[in-house]
Amino acid sequence: MTACAIEPSADADDEPRTPPATCAITADGTYAARLARKDGCWFPERWTLAGPAPYAVPLPGNQPEESGTEVQPLADGRVLIQRRAAGRHVFSLLYPTGPGTGELPLGAVECPDESTRLRLLPPAPDGERAFALAVGRRSTALWQVAGGAFGPEQLADVPGRCSGGVWLDRSGRMLALDREVAGRTKAVVVDLERGGEVSPLLQIAAGSDDRLLLADPDSGLLLIASDAPSPGEPRLGWGVLGSTLPVRFPESLRLPGRALTPFAIQPGQVLLPENCAVALRVDGPFGSWLGVWRPADRRLHELPPPAGWLAGTGLWTPDGVLRLPYVTEDEPCGVARVTVPERTAMGQATTEQAARERAAAERPAAERAAMERAEQARPERCASGPSESPGPADSSRVPPATEVAPADREVAPAATKVVPAVPEVAPAATDVAPAVTEASQPEGPVAPCRPVPLQQAPLARLVTN
Repeated sequence: MTACAIEPSADADDEPRTPPATCAITADGTYAARLARKDGCWFPERWTLAGPAPYAVPLPGNQPEESGTEVQPLADGRVLIQRRAAGRHVFSLLYPTGPGTGELPLGAVECPDESTRLRLLPPAPDGERAFALAVGRRSTALWQVAGGAFGPEQLADVPGRCSGGVWLDRSGRMLALDREVAGRTKAVVVDLERGGEVSPLLQIAAGSDDRLLLADPDSGLLLIASDAPSPGEPRLGWGVLGSTLPVRFPESLRLPGRALTPFAIQPGQVLLPENCAVALRVDGPFGSWLGVWRPADRRLHELPPPAGWLAGTGLWTPDGVLRLPYVTEDEPCGVARVTVPERTAMGQATTEQAARERAAAERPAAERAAMERAEQARPERCASGPSESPGPADSSRVPPATEVAPADREVAPAATKVVPAVPEVAPAATDVAPAVTEASQPEGPVAPCRPVPLQQAPLARLVTN
């Protein structure tokens, strides 16, 4: 989460914009930082979230800050601040020193081109470093602005105009960016340990805009925005890092007249992406409120946020409690705890079915062939014994049709067009696609659907499914 709004490019007013986050929180949830306002003046403020009760420490400087100043907390309690001065972006570390504020200058980044926009990236997973993007006319520079040995250091120059910024691992090595080239936006990965090597991450269709909004390294869950299922209309979808299964775009995340922005994923759900609770900011004509969604449940729970919520910010605990920072006149530093509804029976069945699908998709071809041959031979062996003959008593072996929930609507990406994952099923208005049974299969050869999944290299070895 960033402390201020992500600035849109100067010549891309039609690009989807992310609502501003009013607070930045470290990856471990220990500290937060924001720009506070008192008597018409802006000043940095650090929140300590660890401990029995949160508390705030003001970090005012010698003069009030500008409204566009960015702040970001580090894991050691210091706060990075980025100020603009005469075409330069100046970085310093702030820390409390008794009644005053200490400041450690780090250096500056100069942007000669006035059209270049520089902004901080979300807090790094290790909490020791901080990074920024300088978006130019034809390329984007990636800078490390804190945690280095010699001040700000340029790490990479990525061709194209980049936006977004999502960390894909716990070490802070793999950074996903949304890169615009030739009028199309695709998510790519920058490897910080290989000199900024760039690899493709997400391409649902050749003519679609595919952005990565959020990722969880523990489960591999990805939240994606793409117009592949409905050209010209960005949709929210989800996938799994390194998986061969297609991206799904549930109807429960499609609310006309309202904008959904995911901002936090429940951690600790290793190998169980369907179980992860996702917190979303919902913006509508009457303000902003909270949404909670799980891939397995296929429904969006819309909840009233606490009064004074710093909209678009919060973090999950591994046991499923959502912590939301808020500020009111009576409570200048508060954190509300929201417990979301438990998973439904349908969600549990969907999780089990998804686990079987992933296991089948990742099983080696030779092993799958051996299992298929064993399944074909099993009825012949069963028919030889009288106790194994089919009859009314054996009907209990067949699971009921409602035991496993049907899958969400899937988009199997192709090279030039979007092809439904199950061609025989007509698209419906809901996110539930009926399961295809043996009886519904047409006779004769059927052209197989060839989905283009999330690009696996070089991330498949970092997060498993």
